[in-house]
Amino acid sequence: MHLSRAEDAIAAATRPDPDYLPFHPAPARPQFRMPDGAVDAHCHVFGPAALFPFSASRRYTPVDAPAERLFALRDHLGISRNVIVQATCHGTDNSAMLDAIARSNGQARGVAVIDADTPQEELWRIHDGGVRGVRLNFLKRLVGDAPRDDYIRIAERVAALGWHIVVYFESAELSELGPYVEALPGTIVIDHMGRPDVADGLGGRGFARVLELMASNPRFWIKVSCPERLTVDGPPYGDVVPFARTLVERFPDRTLWGTDWPHPNMTSHMPDDGALVDLIPQIAPSPELQKRLLVDNPMRLYWPGERAP
Repeated sequence: MHLSRAEDAIAAATRPDPDYLPFHPAPARPQFRMPDGAVDAHCHVFGPAALFPFSASRRYTPVDAPAERLFALRDHLGISRNVIVQATCHGTDNSAMLDAIARSNGQARGVAVIDADTPQEELWRIHDGGVRGVRLNFLKRLVGDAPRDDYIRIAERVAALGWHIVVYFESAELSELGPYVEALPGTIVIDHMGRPDVADGLGGRGFARVLELMASNPRFWIKVSCPERLTVDGPPYGDVVPFARTLVERFPDRTLWGTDWPHPNMTSHMPDDGALVDLIPQIAPSPELQKRLLVDNPMRLYWPGERAP
């Protein structure tokens, strides 16, 4: 069937980048059994683009990764809840994330991306829709030069809502970025272990700065996620395990874990989410640490006052 010019234009605008790797079609069922009430505290939904268009200013176009696929993965992996993080391809239009939360039967929360001048009534609306944090991205390849003045205004506004702030940076930038991050108000969650350079080892200066920041104030939290992005050796990511384990053991009440599904912008390979789950006993070797990492900590941050089943 021949498409109209308008339909051709829509198809072209939503076509994934030719080198974009789709998520794993059939992840393994993990051998590790999640504790009851476990939370995937970092994942995404993309589209479907026909319903939730991608931002015109995006730097990549992913494959559709809709809510039903995320929730099917959740059940397959033995997870109970999700924290859905807004990614840059959707810009400040949080509609796909909010739709997923609304369809989760109370089992999902969100981390939004907003503008400094987002109307107050919109902030209340997305709060009522399940948003509990805002993400500030400092990665140049995704956002260029971060609008730091705007980020300060955003941080001040969301502090009044009781939200936390998720910061995404590379540890090599922390010597310059650290004072700025420390000046942000409220609870701060560091994405993906602060992206240390694994090749430098545990004693590398970048990871040392991450540890110093975590030790400096109990309002700093961190996600022990994305070994597939940090690895030098590749699967099964044994070279990343010591970094995550160090964080879990030193800061057991301020660490979170997530799949990062559908793993946007991976270029080397696409991880098997079942294999990522099976890393958890190496990262958190005791049942007590596993329960804190997967249940107690995310529940305290995203569902305060609510008990996990």
